[in-house]
Amino acid sequence: MTGRVLIVAGSDSGGGAGIEADIKTVTALKGYAATAITALTAQNTQGISAIFPVPPDFVRQAMVAVLSDIGADCVKTGMLHDAGVIAAVADILAALAPAVPLVVDPVMVATSGTRLLDEGAIAVLKARLIPRATLLTPNLPEAEVLLGRPIAGADAMIEAAEALRALGAGAVMLKGGHLSGDLLRDVVVEAGARYVLESRRIPTRHTHGTGCTLASAIATGLAQGMALRAAIERAHGFVQRAIAAAPGYGKGRGPLGISCQ
Repeated sequence: MTGRVLIVAGSDSGGGAGIEADIKTVTALKGYAATAITALTAQNTQGISAIFPVPPDFVRQAMVAVLSDIGADCVKTGMLHDAGVIAAVADILAALAPAVPLVVDPVMVATSGTRLLDEGAIAVLKARLIPRATLLTPNLPEAEVLLGRPIAGADAMIEAAEALRALGAGAVMLKGGHLSGDLLRDVVVEAGARYVLESRRIPTRHTHGTGCTLASAIATGLAQGMALRAAIERAHGFVQRAIAAAPGYGKGRGPLGISCQ
């Protein structure tokens, strides 16, 4: 099985999230991962101590280098950091990959609380990238920022996902992991369909990189020609198994156990 995925995201020196988790996920699902790195972070399971942004023109050059030679069957974005990078990504997609599926994980704040997207970049994300997305995968805090209002619990998730889709994305997967309780609900809304994926919360602190892993797993499925729902359902199960297999590294929120499952 193949499937070329171009990942445009930040690097996590601890290996639990970001580009490192993305590459491991794509590889575990037998896809091919290429990258355009948007920022370097000095981080571990306890938090981020430094961020070094990559200039937008270099991100642009990396995307051009990959798309003009290797190509891509799906593009996945994660941490984009600032408005300049978002604009560069949108420009290159329009020029070199206008029909390639795009999974947008709107990474805004790290688990530790460190901001990963400039405040002023949110409007550019909504205007330039979300309308291009095949799938948008926000968690609840990210969805609240994008909508500019709170989401009042699980019962409000479908309406919120519909409102997010109205921003222009082809489909939205609204993740409910930030809610309390043992039963976790992720809501998916796409053209003519809505459904809920449920799972039992696994009692662990080792959940660093779940969002990156999920989005990259979905992108791999799309790159391999899977229908959106099939790609989402496979990715959902993949993440659950990866959480259960976490190796227990670090003193804080540790990485998942991503392997060739």
